[in-house]
Amino acid sequence: MRTWHEMRRFPLAVQLLLVNQLGVNIGFYLLIPYLATHLGQNLGMSAAVVGVVLGVRNLSQQGLFIIGGSAADRLGARGVIIAGCALRTVGFALFALGDGLPVLLAASVLSGLAGALFNPAVRAYLAQEAGERKAEAFALFNVFATTGALIGPLLGSALLLVDFRTSALTAAGIFAVLTIAQALALPARKVEPSGSGVLGDWREVLGNRAFLAFALAMVGMFTLENQLYLLLPDGAREATGWDGAAGIVFLVGTVANLALQLRITRSLKSRGIRARWIAAGLAVMGLAFLPPALVAGTASAGWLDAIPVLLGALLLYLGVMVASPFVMELIPRFGRPELTGTYFGIFYVVSGIAAAVGNAVVGWAMDAGENDGRAWLPWVCCALVGLASAGGVAWLQRRGALPATPAAAASVRDDERSNA
Repeated sequence: MRTWHEMRRFPLAVQLLLVNQLGVNIGFYLLIPYLATHLGQNLGMSAAVVGVVLGVRNLSQQGLFIIGGSAADRLGARGVIIAGCALRTVGFALFALGDGLPVLLAASVLSGLAGALFNPAVRAYLAQEAGERKAEAFALFNVFATTGALIGPLLGSALLLVDFRTSALTAAGIFAVLTIAQALALPARKVEPSGSGVLGDWREVLGNRAFLAFALAMVGMFTLENQLYLLLPDGAREATGWDGAAGIVFLVGTVANLALQLRITRSLKSRGIRARWIAAGLAVMGLAFLPPALVAGTASAGWLDAIPVLLGALLLYLGVMVASPFVMELIPRFGRPELTGTYFGIFYVVSGIAAAVGNAVVGWAMDAGENDGRAWLPWVCCALVGLASAGGVAWLQRRGALPATPAAAASVRDDERSNA
C-alpha cells in the first residue's frame, strides 16, 4: 500500500515507467530462464550451439548499451523506449515461431538490441522526470523490477505446462502491450542538443576519469547481484536437495524489497553523504556471502543448512537496496544533463562486461572448490569482491572525486556552520 501511495506522488511519466519495468521483467523472466532448456531438449541443439545463441543475445545487449544511451540523448528517451519494446516483441515472437538457427540468432540479436535500447533510455527518462527525488524514484524502480523478476519465472513455469511457444508468445504479447501503452501515454520531451557529434559525446564521457573510476569501483555490485541467479540458487539447491529451493531465494528478496526498499532509501537519503551509503551497501553485499561459506560443502541437513544461504540472500538484497538507488541518482551528476543517456549507457557497458567476467570467475571458483574440497572458495571470492568495491567507492569519496548530492551539499554546509 505504501508503495502505491508513494508511486502516485510522482508525475504520470514516472508512474508509467515503473509499470513498464514491472512488465519488462515479467516478460523477460517468463522466457529467458527456460530458453536454454528449449533449445537443448526441445530442438535438440548441442550445448555449443545453445551457448552461441545465448551469447549472441547477451553480447547484443551488453555491448550496445552505449548506442541506446546516445540514441536517448539525441532522439529522445521516449522514442527509444518504444522502439526497444517493439524490437523485443518481434524478437520473442521469433523464438516462438522459429526452429532454425538463423531465425533463432536473429531473435537473439533483436531481443538483445531491444534491451540495449530501452534500459539506458528508461533510466535517463526516469532521472530527468524525478528531479531531486531521483533516489526515491529509483527505489520504486527496484521494487517493481524485483517484483517482475519473481512473477516472471512463476508465470513461465505455469505456461511451460502447455509448451514453450505459448510462453514465448505470451512474453511477446506483454511487450506488445507495453509498446502500445508507451506510444499512447508516455509524454514526449524536448531534446536538448549536446553541442557535439556522437563520437564527441563518447569522448567527453570516457574522458571523465572520476566517472570511469566510479564505474569500475561498482563492478562488485553487478558481479554480486548476478549471483542471485548463479551461486545462491545453487547453494540453496545443494543445501536442501530440492530444485525449487532457488525460488525461495527470489521470494525472500521480493518480500524484503516490497517491505523495506522505500523505508531504507527515505531513511538514509538525509543522513550523511550518500556515497558513504553506497560503500556501506557494497560492504553488506560482500558480507552476505560469509554465512553460506560457513556451511558450504558440509553434509546436508536439509532446511537447516539452507538458513545461512537464505540469510546471505537477504543480506545481499539489503545491500542492493541500500546502494542501488543512490548509484542511479549519482550517475547523471557526473556530467551535463544533455548526456544523461550516454552516461547510463557507458556505465552499463562496463557493468555488463564486469558481470560476464565476474560470473566466469565465480564459475571457475565453484568448479575449483568442488574438485579440491574447498566448497567455501566461491563464497569467499564474492565476499572479497564486495569489500574491494566498497573500499574503492570510499576511497573515491575521500578524494572528493564523486559529484555532490543534495544531502552531501547540506552536510558540507552544516560542517561549515559548526566550524564557524
